[in-house]
Amino acid sequence: MKAFRLNRLFNSKSNRCFDVAIDHGFFNERGFLQGIENLDNAVRSLVDAAPDAIQLTIGQAELLQRIPGKQKPALVLRTDVANVYGADLPRTLFSRMIGNACEQAVRLDATCVVVNLFRIPGQPEVTDQCIENILKIKPECERYCMPLMIEPLVFRPNDQAGGYMVDGDLEKILPLVRQAVELGADIIKADPTDDVTDYQRVIEIAGRIPVLVRGGGKAADEEVLQRTEALIQQGAAGIVYGRNVIQHQNPPGMTRALLAIVHDGATAEQAAAFLKERPL
Repeated sequence: MKAFRLNRLFNSKSNRCFDVAIDHGFFNERGFLQGIENLDNAVRSLVDAAPDAIQLTIGQAELLQRIPGKQKPALVLRTDVANVYGADLPRTLFSRMIGNACEQAVRLDATCVVVNLFRIPGQPEVTDQCIENILKIKPECERYCMPLMIEPLVFRPNDQAGGYMVDGDLEKILPLVRQAVELGADIIKADPTDDVTDYQRVIEIAGRIPVLVRGGGKAADEEVLQRTEALIQQGAAGIVYGRNVIQHQNPPGMTRALLAIVHDGATAEQAAAFLKERPL
């Protein structure tokens, strides 16, 4: 049953999840590789810090799964690759899914698969591809009892934002989150809103489906911790952060700081103490 895998993904104490996304190499962007040039070392460092999950690709999942022991983080498997993140976009954009996604996830002992649902100004064809991907993978997820995480992602216009920049407009986020639920998401991985106090409305629109909040762009430590505290207070079921962890000068310390907020109810000020610890 899906519940058995979800039990491995969500912390039994808080019923929340902290997933560290380090699948960025899938997307052919040089800037995404900062902090994960040596992915093996990055994975091992994160395993020691003990987040609930690590998000990886089909080509790199073994770096986590070959580590011995039963206490390592769960694997969240990225199943789609896209070329939509650059400052200068190519003539044709795409979002493509790996073959036999759920079967491969089962072989890798993943607890969850994740797929995008893009809303990109002037690019409805990419949204269509995303929906096709979801419609294809959903029956596979049911067959293999594999939880499906859908990532609704609202982009700002590329000519305004100059590359991969999320749009925190609540009125754009809400319908895309609801569409993801209607398409069969078991977990939602959603954008942060411009006004963090609005996030309860995202939680509401998702209904019974748990919402994990994306980290967004790289930000200062204080901002990241304060925003995380506010999101958890708003009812978020957890977080999926990448650059704000892997590009930090002390990734294990930032991981522990965020875990304290997500699972222990620590304040941002209390969690900041972990950042002063020496990196492992």
